[in-house]
Amino acid sequence: CTWLLIAFAWAASQIGPVLDGSVPSAGFAWVPELGLSIDLRLDGFSLLFVLLVTGIGTLVQLYAAQYFAADRAGLHRLAGLLLIFTAAMLGLVTAANLLMLFVAWELTSVTSYLLIGWTDTDPKARASALQALLTTGMGGIAMLGGFVLIGQAAGTYDIAAIAAHPPTGTAVEVGLLLVLVGAFTKSAQFPFSAWLPGAMVAPTPVSAFLHSATMVKAGVYLIARLAPIFATQGAWRPIVVTVGLATMLTGGWH
Repeated sequence: CTWLLIAFAWAASQIGPVLDGSVPSAGFAWVPELGLSIDLRLDGFSLLFVLLVTGIGTLVQLYAAQYFAADRAGLHRLAGLLLIFTAAMLGLVTAANLLMLFVAWELTSVTSYLLIGWTDTDPKARASALQALLTTGMGGIAMLGGFVLIGQAAGTYDIAAIAAHPPTGTAVEVGLLLVLVGAFTKSAQFPFSAWLPGAMVAPTPVSAFLHSATMVKAGVYLIARLAPIFATQGAWRPIVVTVGLATMLTGGWH
């Protein structure tokens, strides 16, 4: 909880500079031989999500401290997984290149699997965790394929560089469809909604943080991040509108 509160306070201190046009960034070599690096950038949109993740995370941690009995077995493991998940979400929303975004994206899926199945003696929890992992994991693989197509067409995986000179062509349009599949599975959009109700078998603080406040917003973040660049290309806008409406109607019907 203290770590999250410090992160929230730091993010809040960046509101003024970021609104004035400053964009804090950092880069670290990861696999130089393959040209892979960990690049992070904090613009206004990323800052909004950092505040949401750390702010809601702090409140959920405080709630969890009262929700669980002090002698509940496995609490240290749960707290550690929540912190790893939070770090993955922060990496996702501050990622400056598509490959770094994918790594953080998949880390949220893995930690979500472990958190949903935290009560590992419950067969229902294990089954729900596996369903969530398979659905979001397959969507993530499709998304990676889309990122590769887009990155190869653009000649770079840097999101800002892609935004400055958006690639076009059939390969990019196919890549965008694959990216949307990843976003739809993560956000439990129609027809990939089935995993989310089952995931609610997790303890209430986990469901409140992962499946109501943060992880399902990863798909929203990704679409909103790429929409200004690609919304007019191919079938992006009709697909997003159609799937969004279908999700709203089926959700209301259920």
